[in-house]
Amino acid sequence: MSTERSLKYMRDQGYNCWMVERFIQHPWPGHRIDLFNIIDILAINEVCTIGVQSCGQDFAAHKTKMLEGEHTLSWLEDTSRQLWLIGWRKLKKKRGGKAKYWVPRIGRFYLVKNEIIFEENK
Repeated sequence: MSTERSLKYMRDQGYNCWMVERFIQHPWPGHRIDLFNIIDILAINEVCTIGVQSCGQDFAAHKTKMLEGEHTLSWLEDTSRQLWLIGWRKLKKKRGGKAKYWVPRIGRFYLVKNEIIFEENK
């Protein structure tokens, strides 16, 4: 479900998107594999290409996976490419209320002097 939410979020921001994560059936019970082991969604516009990793509440584990990914550095070396991590969580609409809604938690990876920097919006 997080991938569908991220696809909708990116499309609402004006990006053309495509899911690049695949499901591999064998060996049973199967598993998912990401593009370069770090990207679930490719989002493009006239200016840039964004690789998006989408997750639920296990944001920290995905952040570590991306920071340690063998292809992260090469993806970020081209300045027209970006790398985002979008995690989804439910928050209450009103303090003390029961109604909840999904909110994205977005982190961005940058390359500064050949070092990967992570910055998160809060």
